[in-house]
Amino acid sequence: MIKVAVLSFWHVHAADYAREANKHPDTQLVAIWDEVPERGRREAAERGVAFYESIEDLLANPEIEGVIVVTPTDMHRDVMVAAAKAGKHIFTEKVIATNIREMYEIIAAVKQNQVKLTVSLPRLNADYTLAVQAILQQGLLGELTLVRVRLSHNGATAGWLPDRFFNLEQCGGGAMIDLGCHPMYLTRLFLGLPESVSAHYGYVLDKEVEDNAVTVLNYPNGAKGVVEAGFVNAHSPFTVEIHGTEGSLLYGTPEAKLLIRSNKSPAYAEGWVEVPELPEQLMSAFEQWVQHIQNDTTADENISLAMDLTRLMEASNRSNDLKRPIRIDELE
Repeated sequence: MIKVAVLSFWHVHAADYAREANKHPDTQLVAIWDEVPERGRREAAERGVAFYESIEDLLANPEIEGVIVVTPTDMHRDVMVAAAKAGKHIFTEKVIATNIREMYEIIAAVKQNQVKLTVSLPRLNADYTLAVQAILQQGLLGELTLVRVRLSHNGATAGWLPDRFFNLEQCGGGAMIDLGCHPMYLTRLFLGLPESVSAHYGYVLDKEVEDNAVTVLNYPNGAKGVVEAGFVNAHSPFTVEIHGTEGSLLYGTPEAKLLIRSNKSPAYAEGWVEVPELPEQLMSAFEQWVQHIQNDTTADENISLAMDLTRLMEASNRSNDLKRPIRIDELE
């Protein structure tokens, strides 16, 4: 049994990860630390586990093998480097860090101390993502010219998103670096890493961080990736559009159906056709993390995509701040 601790209940997904740790047959949630002690004590009491006032004391406990990092994003570097140095395996909410300098420090600590890192990028494991990848691998759309992925909710306008999610210092941004992570890493998965990034953020509710955002990924061959995210939309479906020289693919327009039309196949040439059976989704990122611990393997693809996600988010934020495109190689 792998004993794990949750580090902070700052993020809205902390309770989900705690639940997953208790549900998994090979893990047990045994401790909680929180930078807000009152919140941490409450969450620990609710689950009947130990609360640690000091993160140093928690990390010094040899019985705890892994930690689930759900702290404010600006704490990721300090918390994860300390956890790695203490020999704790790390499952973390995205992003790894808000900038590549801190990201590299975390990755270096993980490698030096030979601990297992997995980043929560859940839509990589979804059935529609696997189906899209299979279609692209068959070349049914020809040369890709545009990928658009949109994810938006009404967390700001309806008032259910915690106020702390609008704190620029803690979050490193707003809708794009939070919700926009998912369309960003999917666009990166489908199109690859772009040459440059152009971001345009909106502030509908005039908060400290953006609540309505579009980032365009620019590729040397003329292809474009369009990443959209927001906190101000009541009925905006999760949407994937992929267009190429020989066909197009649509998901979530608005139903959760995958549609394709392609000149490359007679079956898809005459009109839009629904892909009837999607592949079975992969195990969750948390389950993958547990397997990596048990099998002494490394989440290479997950970590690589998560590192590119940090690169893209830093470039996006810089582009919005400087009002110009940011080349990815400017960051290194």
